[in-house]
Amino acid sequence: MTIRLTVAALLALATPAAADPHPEAQRILSIGGSVTEIVYALGQQDRLIARDTTSSFPAEAQSLPDVGYMRALSPEGVLSVRPDLILSEDGAGPPETIAVLRQADIPFETIPAGTNADGLAAKIEAVANALGVPDAAKAPVADLRADLAALDASALDGDRKRVLFILSLQGGRVMASGTGTAADAMIRLAKADNAIAAFEGYKPLTDEAITAAAPDVIVMMDRGEATGSHDAAYADLLAMPAISTTPAAKAGAVIRMDGLYLLGFGPRTGQAARDLHRAIYGSGHGGA
Repeated sequence: MTIRLTVAALLALATPAAADPHPEAQRILSIGGSVTEIVYALGQQDRLIARDTTSSFPAEAQSLPDVGYMRALSPEGVLSVRPDLILSEDGAGPPETIAVLRQADIPFETIPAGTNADGLAAKIEAVANALGVPDAAKAPVADLRADLAALDASALDGDRKRVLFILSLQGGRVMASGTGTAADAMIRLAKADNAIAAFEGYKPLTDEAITAAAPDVIVMMDRGEATGSHDAAYADLLAMPAISTTPAAKAGAVIRMDGLYLLGFGPRTGQAARDLHRAIYGSGHGGA
């Protein structure tokens, strides 16, 4: 019973709250790639003193001290950089660490997630509000909405393409995205359909499920492999018996994009959705 109460208390402490303004903060730690991108988009990067491992864009952010992976943080690592404000994506953890950080005498603001135009605008505005610069959100929000509006205005010349997002290939098994994931949200933003709708989250697919999905396009994250490794991985994918029979494999329609750009859901999301749309449908398609 004691353990259950302790866990419940920790989870309660880790519950996100509305971001409060902290205009005086000058030693800011950003946790989560999208939050770091937003800080840069707001022109407030001079106030950043550290970031987490997922914060790889823009390139200059990588020169900041790294406190670790956002879902496996340690209190000691975070507190060692002496932040006077912590801005975090929703989902940072583990809960025990977040609870300790919330109990420390340091403001901790959790930024809400968003995967559509309104949610992403609210995410940018939440960071701007937390930094005490709400007006700085106007330009990046306007750019984001303009990119997504251009996609909404584009007309499809034919049927929507069916997209299979492959998270990884492990032991000859395809780990793919079902519904309710960041990949699923991005596929929809790009005006395509997720070829896997039978389950939520990321799960391994059987050969029969891949054949039934019959994707027109396969999308994967570019993990920065060398050219030779990249080509070998591409060949190995298309040689898999179940994949080789799909329309995507027959057409060679495999798209690889930077993971943070594709699935980060930061201020570049509108651009990423337009790039994915072009890659799926062709560079001259519609108004995208």
